[in-house]
Amino acid sequence: MRILGIDPGSRLTGYGVISFEKGKEKLVEYGVLRLDKEKSHEYRLKQIYDRLTAVIDRSLPDYSAVEMPVYGKNPQSMLKLGRAQAACILASLNREIPIVQYTPKEIKRAVTGNGNASKEQVWFMVRSILAIKDQDEKYTLDATDALAVAICHAHRNAKKGPSSHGGDWSKFVRENPDRVK
Repeated sequence: MRILGIDPGSRLTGYGVISFEKGKEKLVEYGVLRLDKEKSHEYRLKQIYDRLTAVIDRSLPDYSAVEMPVYGKNPQSMLKLGRAQAACILASLNREIPIVQYTPKEIKRAVTGNGNASKEQVWFMVRSILAIKDQDEKYTLDATDALAVAICHAHRNAKKGPSSHGGDWSKFVRENPDRVK
């Protein structure tokens, strides 16, 4: 199973793709979409959509897991973040990739065991889980957060067991023809 994790943002959107086979996570690719600050918010939404669509076409994930914005002090910022999240979701849906969403606390708990972990703790655990050695400039906390979203989904899906369809009935039917009459 391949999972695209997404940490949406209106200036920086992190993404990370992992494969999850036999209980083991493996890094496929990761990065940060640095959005053009000089352009309008609407143009940045188009950049998110277009660039994530390219990631999807290149990496062919089975699922997209998106961090869900939960709260914020500034209503304008939350509105922009919600729109960025919508652009991420549409990129996946238009490629018929099932979407799951997780709160920041769920993600942190899945990766560190602590729903109130710092970004640095998440960064440390993601690097450890995926055996990432480099400290390339593209590896920012936004990319770490996106990989954490993907890891969260892998762990959640693994707990459901092998009979789980994960919300994708067509895949379930293909994989379990003897269970469908």
